Amino acid sequence: MKGVLNLVSVGPGFSDLIVPRAEAALRDSDVIVAYDLYLRWIEPWIADKEIHTPPLTQERERALLAIEKARAGAKVALISSGDIGIYAMAALAFDEMREDDDYEVNVIPGITSANACASLLGSPLSHDFATLSLSDLLCPWDWIEQRGSHIAQADLACVLYNVQSAGRQEGVYRILNIMLEGKSPTTLCGVVRNAYRPGQEVSIHTLAELPSLQFDMLTTIVIGNRFTQRKRGYIFTPRGYNNWDMPAEKTETTQLPNQALWMFSGTSDGNALANDLAQLGYPVVVSAATEYGGEVAAQHCSGVAVWAGHQGVEAQRQALSQHQAQVIVDATHPYANLISEQLMGLAKNLAIPYLRYERPSSLGCAEQNEAHHQSALPGYTLEQTATQAIFLGSRIFLTTGSKDLGRFLSAPGAKDREWFVRLTPEPEFIQRAIDLGIPRSHICAMQGPFSEAFNTALWRDLKIDCVISKDSGEAGGFQAKVAATQALNIPLLVIKRPELAYPFITSSNDEVIKQLQAWNITA
Repeated sequence: MKGVLNLVSVGPGFSDLIVPRAEAALRDSDVIVAYDLYLRWIEPWIADKEIHTPPLTQERERALLAIEKARAGAKVALISSGDIGIYAMAALAFDEMREDDDYEVNVIPGITSANACASLLGSPLSHDFATLSLSDLLCPWDWIEQRGSHIAQADLACVLYNVQSAGRQEGVYRILNIMLEGKSPTTLCGVVRNAYRPGQEVSIHTLAELPSLQFDMLTTIVIGNRFTQRKRGYIFTPRGYNNWDMPAEKTETTQLPNQALWMFSGTSDGNALANDLAQLGYPVVVSAATEYGGEVAAQHCSGVAVWAGHQGVEAQRQALSQHQAQVIVDATHPYANLISEQLMGLAKNLAIPYLRYERPSSLGCAEQNEAHHQSALPGYTLEQTATQAIFLGSRIFLTTGSKDLGRFLSAPGAKDREWFVRLTPEPEFIQRAIDLGIPRSHICAMQGPFSEAFNTALWRDLKIDCVISKDSGEAGGFQAKVAATQALNIPLLVIKRPELAYPFITSSNDEVIKQLQAWNITA
């Protein structure tokens, strides 16, 4: 009697998402070959059958075992989660079949990770999209990067599989940086963990936020395209686009001067430096990441050109090249390490001198540390700071912005605390906090820096018992935070700055000018 090989898909994790044809194939099979985790979902349909469960790393052995049983005349079900034909067992089975095999083959489709995660996020895959596995066990990493680059250049929505494992920590961040080279940093994305399984987690972020997150092998990332929108806590990509010429990002630069110093700013001290350089006669372009930042730069920098709005790496590359930029001056926020890494990469690729201007740290000297409240823990990682805050406080105030908010709220014990946040009054930042579950009454949407008196009054009225800050320096109002927490006798926890290998760094306007002269760049 001829055997049967049923290649059965059992979906993301619950029996109600398994198609009836898969159930029928399981009931009709005599032999079940599967990873043992999958048996939990199909247990009612496989009672009294011959079951084989080679471990997770023995996929090819599972396929060979199923084929051997089918060749012997048995009705066999080889099982995969999701869809067996997508990054799964079907390809291994076909790879091991012989042309003269005569057993019947039935491929039974299922709900794959892309479908399952998209349904939890809304409808982000409603137009052209791609999937990309980040596992380099069966595919060379340079191929993965090349394919990621093409996806980014085409601005396709995409789904990232096999995102991160214990042995593959950095690959996902390299791919996200590649995505940022071709896609707008404001592109809406979703992160789903344990889709349709116990412990399910779903969150929405911009592409620029993803490099600050942690992932694992149970996580799937869905990246939208420039048309992807947010509505009612979901994201969706329209089926048809009314304007195919709509740019991925704002790239209009025709009014900008040639052979200028390009100042990537967004901080008050960076704008002050741009103003000083312009007064010395240097042509200066200030690039700000938001329209609001551009408005502030235009108000405080006399005689400079302003290029405002979210710009991806490719748009920046084109603008710097087109206008023959003389120098890249990186005066971005001390914690904007992703942007600094991108700017250093652009400087190297375009052979443009790079200069890092960073406000002085408020930590590090004995005199300054004496001024800190005794409970302050300066210079700790974000994770260490979150752990300490949850231990020390019950009503915790974050002055760290919206970028890392999700990491604080996902820390162990965070759900048992009340969190308050102070954010720049940008609608997308406020919406991000709301989406992460911060009550509207706990959101302070205000532009700093703030005085000691204001901080003291605010934190006293809100009954705050722990404050978290970045090492934002004097320009960021750090001393006012120290004084306010000291007056209220509550702990101030400080996140240390990221450490990057800058080719040149200074916090002095005079040193910037000296370095420009050393490079023979004169006003």
